[in-house]
Amino acid sequence: MTPPPTESAALARESSSSNRTRKRTFGVYIGRFEPPHMAHLLVMQEALESVQKLIVVIGSAEAARNTKNPFTAAEREAVLTAMLEGVGIKKSRLLFVHVRDYFYNEGLWLGAVQRGVQAHTHGSSDVALIGHVKDESSYYLRSFPAWEFIPTHVVSPLSATDVRKAYFEDRLDDVRGMVPPAVHAFLDAFRALPEYAELREEYQYLQAYRAAWKDAPFAPVFVTTDAVITRSGHVLVVRRAGLPGRGRLAMPGGFLEPGETLLHCAVREAHEETGLSEGVNLAGALRAQAVFDYPDRSQRGRTITHAYHFDLGIGQLPLLRAASDAAEAFWLPMSEALAHPELFFEDHHAIIEHFLMRG
Repeated sequence: MTPPPTESAALARESSSSNRTRKRTFGVYIGRFEPPHMAHLLVMQEALESVQKLIVVIGSAEAARNTKNPFTAAEREAVLTAMLEGVGIKKSRLLFVHVRDYFYNEGLWLGAVQRGVQAHTHGSSDVALIGHVKDESSYYLRSFPAWEFIPTHVVSPLSATDVRKAYFEDRLDDVRGMVPPAVHAFLDAFRALPEYAELREEYQYLQAYRAAWKDAPFAPVFVTTDAVITRSGHVLVVRRAGLPGRGRLAMPGGFLEPGETLLHCAVREAHEETGLSEGVNLAGALRAQAVFDYPDRSQRGRTITHAYHFDLGIGQLPLLRAASDAAEAFWLPMSEALAHPELFFEDHHAIIEHFLMRG
């Protein structure tokens, strides 16, 4: 005969039941939302059944538009708000954090997320992290041990990559079936902007670029070099003339040619693209070098770059003349370069930042 439950056991069950049903004060949901789709909406709706306020961390903020990150963080925040209001969720239950990418420093990214969340929670420890451990891309869900993890029950094959592909290929019926009405309205309006035309042209360029290598026996790995050239508190930058990244700021650099060393390639490209006088001894001004190999750093394909920092000391800024595939070459104050990652092509801001922040 089973003995009657003790008072402590009954209290434990009651506490456990209460734990399962009580609403946490804050939930945190991290994503890029480029753009938001139906699965994102379902996860957020489910999360708001468990938390009082949902802090949505929008990644890849402060980045230049490209076909992987076509929308600004402000645009994504606005469309996420409209999407949730469209299903009856009040704006007052939503809080937002914008976090830029830190390709080569995971600690800085984690710190930025933590600071952004703490700005809303004001020291509260009643915080839960919402998410679905899908694959290795979900590693960040294990990176915040101070927050309780609440796994979502939403399982969907939908991905923002598929939405973007349909969007830039003008498969509008497919897009409509993957996103909520508010998101579709935003995407439809965005198609009328010149930014969409530029992104679609870049998408087509990248498709053709990748197709040219599709019959290679192995996936190609490209090797490039880049030059971070500094003088008197300025850094030398070029404005890209062609696709991809037309109009974006970049370091002078390019692909390694057969028969040349990496250092020679960096020096050659710097002189060719900027018109920097051959009398400037870049090799003699070498201060540091590093390899940058974030796997998705370039949408053209796997591209590993070897970057070199050349410090020309102090004095007058050498004259420049854009050439090769650069539309413009100029000296940018370091303060401006560091403050505006959204102006730069791919991970070039992160590379410049790496060298300039070394002191």
